[in-house]
Amino acid sequence: MTAKFFTSVPHGGCLVNRVVDDACTDDLLREAETLPKVVLNSLHLADLDMIACGALSPLTGFQRRADYFSVLSCMRLANRLPWSIPIVLDVKGDVAAGLRANSRIALADDAGRTVAVMDLEEIYPRDKRTEMRQVFGTEDTQHPGVARVCAGGDVLLAGPVQAVARRKIASFPHLHLDPAQTRAEFERRGWRSVVGFQTRNPIHRAHEYLQKCALEIVDGLLIHPLVGATKEGDVPADVRVRCYEELLRLYYPGNRVVLSVFPATMRYAGPKEAIFHAICRKNYGCTHFIVGRDHAGVGMYYGTYDAQKIFNEFEPGELGITAINFEHAFFCRDCGGMASNKTCPHPAASHVFLSGTKVRELLSRGEYPPKEFTRPEIAAILISAYRADS
Repeated sequence: MTAKFFTSVPHGGCLVNRVVDDACTDDLLREAETLPKVVLNSLHLADLDMIACGALSPLTGFQRRADYFSVLSCMRLANRLPWSIPIVLDVKGDVAAGLRANSRIALADDAGRTVAVMDLEEIYPRDKRTEMRQVFGTEDTQHPGVARVCAGGDVLLAGPVQAVARRKIASFPHLHLDPAQTRAEFERRGWRSVVGFQTRNPIHRAHEYLQKCALEIVDGLLIHPLVGATKEGDVPADVRVRCYEELLRLYYPGNRVVLSVFPATMRYAGPKEAIFHAICRKNYGCTHFIVGRDHAGVGMYYGTYDAQKIFNEFEPGELGITAINFEHAFFCRDCGGMASNKTCPHPAASHVFLSGTKVRELLSRGEYPPKEFTRPEIAAILISAYRADS
């Protein structure tokens, strides 16, 4: 008897689709010409596209006041469903002054092209200080997430959206799979359990170790690198994708791995973003989610394993996706293989570990990091990229 396909139920129970079908697109575009227009920034556009395709289910639009303040106060929507980061459309006061609640507005990209029509249900003030403290744990403007909030608008627009144009990303279109598509692929492969892996960096040996350990207990792995905006200094998405594809070709079982890109923008919210990333991967069909050290962290703002501890603030099963926690992994010369502090008895001097700064220094000089740290084929891609930029 064939095992029944199982994957996670979308967050809130239903996979949202806010993309208008072709038959209605022309009508909405004509209507949009008569509506007040609000121009979206890159974060808004990324969030809009993720709302439209269901990656942010159960959201159907930008969050209303009750949801916004509930997320900030207790990591839940107003209906008590877990949610850790506000998804809002912020505007400056002069823009808000020309709008009124209970009307419709057009949302446009920076080229003025209409991308959605929004039912503007609420216009309300943003509590920036509370948002910074509750989401990022700091008001330090050196934190990239805090800096974005500080620079953003003081007024929030809320309501459901109808997307008439998807966000256009020219790079690697074959890897842009919506939640409905990843779910269909998992079903086609007969996977009953899927573990998701979030990354904004090339996959080094430590990441590979975590992924392969997780693959021992589930049917499939979704490698889901974030390709939205990241901070200056992060490896560009096109370089990272070349690394992922080469690594999968040489070192992973192709029938047990799916590579797809995650179009979100990094917020660098550490623990709160770990919950957010897990919920999103649940919508993509994952039943499990890998949480390593310093997930979505930046600088020294979060403890090494804070992103794992925050999952304990929810009741078992409440999130609907299982976190798989890993300690920092490394190659141990005495063990002769990959290990962690849970499995290795040897001193730190036996461990091969390089800081990101040290790796960048080696690559910029055309030097290969130790093979115990990075696969040589991956190092070659990174060296080539560094040379091209210099």
